[in-house]
Order: sequence, then structure tokens, then C-alpha cells
Amino acid sequence: MSTDLTLPVRTVRGIRYAVAERFAPPVAVPYSPGDELGTSGPMCPQLAGMLEKMLGADVSNSSEDCLFLDVFAPEGAAPGSLPVLVWVHGGAYLNGSGSAAWYDGSRLASRGTVVVSINYRLGAFGYLGTRNLGLLDQITALEWVQRHVTAFGGDPGNVTIFGESAGGSAVVSLLAAPATKGLVHRAWSMSPSIRQLRGTESARRWEAEFLAAAGVGSVDEARALSVEDVLAAQAKVLALGGVEYDMFAPTGGGDGLPDDILAAAAANPVPWCVGTNRDENLLFLAFDPNFARATVEQWEKHLARAFGDRAAEARAAYEAARPGESPLNLISAVQTDHGFRRPAQKLAEARVATGNPSWMYWFTWASPAFDGLLGSAHALDIPFAFDNLDAPGSALMLGDAGLDGARNLATRFADEIVGFARTGAASWPRFDVDRRPTLRLDAETELLHDPEPALRALHD
Repeated sequence: MSTDLTLPVRTVRGIRYAVAERFAPPVAVPYSPGDELGTSGPMCPQLAGMLEKMLGADVSNSSEDCLFLDVFAPEGAAPGSLPVLVWVHGGAYLNGSGSAAWYDGSRLASRGTVVVSINYRLGAFGYLGTRNLGLLDQITALEWVQRHVTAFGGDPGNVTIFGESAGGSAVVSLLAAPATKGLVHRAWSMSPSIRQLRGTESARRWEAEFLAAAGVGSVDEARALSVEDVLAAQAKVLALGGVEYDMFAPTGGGDGLPDDILAAAAANPVPWCVGTNRDENLLFLAFDPNFARATVEQWEKHLARAFGDRAAEARAAYEAARPGESPLNLISAVQTDHGFRRPAQKLAEARVATGNPSWMYWFTWASPAFDGLLGSAHALDIPFAFDNLDAPGSALMLGDAGLDGARNLATRFADEIVGFARTGAASWPRFDVDRRPTLRLDAETELLHDPEPALRALHD
């Protein structure tokens, strides 16, 4: 597959799509050409996360008035002629913005698409208790696309949502939301943090923790707090820890969502593609002093905690599948399968059971950065998906060796996303529960069938 990257692209930044009072639903804002800021809108209030710190993101440019989007579109495209890609950024529902350099949609747009990258409210501002306000923001942005994307050359009848990490699970929640019917026509989830999706009991428990941390007795009182006080209370809640890191996340049974998010997403007939990275959790563990120099004894203890009576079986399976790998890498593999890979597979299996088209891939390109410490870590695939290997900050994650193969992979990955948006089907066979076709994305791309079945069985 190859694409002629010759279409000139125009970028329109800082389009306001909505306004919102604190802890209230968004209100759509009319738009006319010329209304945009000319630069990307401010980030939604947040504390810098690990990736933001690594990439030098400036979170000081933030405001509660943050519901903006950017558009990347081929010059001179006929109105309504091109598929639309709407990017939902990741960041654990706590961090990030649609205007980050990694998410520049120019090279995807140059392939003949219109790319829209959005902000949505984060943390307590977006997901306090059962208030799925970040989700409602995303839906409002999709409604903006329906009203206005034709003028940029986009076809409102062919809209693909795609996102990574929290953005990938946000895509899942959008598939579950009844209000997206007719707004979304294809969906693509990269490393979705599916385990963050929660129910009302968890949401209400974390809301109570937030109110206690903020020193207020109600959400109404929290409306009067400063942004800094909200973020400080949020930080206290995050410090409590959580099994699935679901303190602030989409809530089944909350605003705009049915009780069972995954069942509703499985029942949605919109074509869906999902993939995970081989070494997702190395991003979180490799620089953690508790794990960076993990010993065999730590590996054994981790197995006992994760698998109980099946620890010996799990050790044999992982060490056979990942021969010669360090205790750090083996612990990461277990956490990756639990947190990302197996939940994605299970949702794909549920969609197959309902007859809805789904595709699966596995990103395995290993970065040479930090002497190979990151492997194929979480978020490493983003510059490839956007064909943005030269974007600011990418070299930190990608290193500077072996990039010829990386550039070929970036071309292939971006082409696959655009092809899916155009046709509603990936280039490889649909996922099924018998052969489990999975496209392995690496310097050498190949179709696998049921990769690492022994590891999959351990997480059933």
C-alpha cells in the first residue's frame, strides 16, 4: 500500500465549538469562517502527566474555557467529498490536548482526508461522579463536524473517530453512547484503556473522595473553588491509588451512557479497529525505581499476586513467549496483557458474537531510545499513526537509529488509518474467534493468527 503525499494542506486552529459552565453540560457555539483564534485554543485545566513532562508540554496555557478544535484539510477540496477523521487525545482522562505537536493532522490530511482534533474537559472538570461531561464535549464536537465539516471538504456522512489510550477508550464510550448514532461511521482505538471505564458505584465513591479532599460538602460548593484548588483536590484523590485508575473516567449509567458501556459498544454495528502495543507498560515501569532494576524475586512475587495458584504456569508461559527478557520486561508483559491487550481482545470477541465488523492489530516496533529500554511502549505508536516521526519531541521516544524501517512503518500505519476511514474496512481479514487474524505492525509487517495464545488463556 502506498499513498501519494502531494495534496497541499491548510490548517485552521482555535475553532470554538462549545462553551460550558463548571460541572455543566456543553452548549454549542455557532461558527462562521473567520471566528477562529488563529492559534490553538488553551488546554483544559490539568496537572502535567508523565508523557507531557517528557515532551515538555506547557500546561500553564490552560483555561476552563477550552472547548476548541483544530482542522487540517486539503486545499481546494470539493465540499463534502472527503472522509473525516476526528482525533480524541489520550492522557488517562487527566492530561493532554488535541493541539499537541504529535497530533498535527497535516500528513493524514495530505492523503485526502479532513482531520479534526478536539479538546474535551478532563479530570474532575470532565468526569466528576456520574457527570460524563468530557464525553458530552466530544459528542458536541461531533455535532459541530456534522454542521460545518462540509465547508472544509469533509463528508459528514463518513466520520471516523480515532484515539489512543484514554482517547481509545473514549472511542469505545462514544460507540456506546446513543447520541452518536448518525454522527460516527467508523471507529479506531489505539491501546484503549478499557479498564478505566467504570460504573456508578465507583463514580460516586470517587466523587465523595474528591469532595472530602476539596474540603466541601457538595458539588455546588465545589463550583466556587479556584481552578488551582480543584486540581489540588484532584491530585489528592489520585494519590490514593486505584486498581483500575478510574478516579475520573466515563461512567456507565452516567450522563449520556447506558449502564453497560462494553455491551453497548459491542452491539454497535459501526466498523471498529483496535490494536495494542507489545510493551505498553514499559512506559510506566522503565523509569520507576521500584521496577527499573527488578529482580527475579520481584518477578516471582508479581506472578503470585497476578495469578495465584497458576503462578508457575504463568511463569513458564511468559518466559517461553519472551525468551531471555529481563524481569522488568516480563512484569511489563503481564501488566500489558491485563491492562490493554486482553480487554481489547475481549471487546473484539464480544463484537464478533454480535456480528459486528472488527479488526485487530499488534504494534511491535521497538524503539532504540534509552538503549532499547522502552521497547514497544505505550504511546510510541502515535507518531507512526500520524506519520509524524519528525514532530517535536518524537526523537526522545523514537531514538535516532533504524529509522528507515520506522519511516516505512509510519507510511503503512497512516495509510491503513486513511484507508479504513475511506472504505470502512481494514486491508487485512476481519477478526474472528477461530483464527484471530491480527496484523503485526513493525518494520516488517505481517499477518498473524492468534499470536501468543498461551498468554491470552492466562487472562481469561
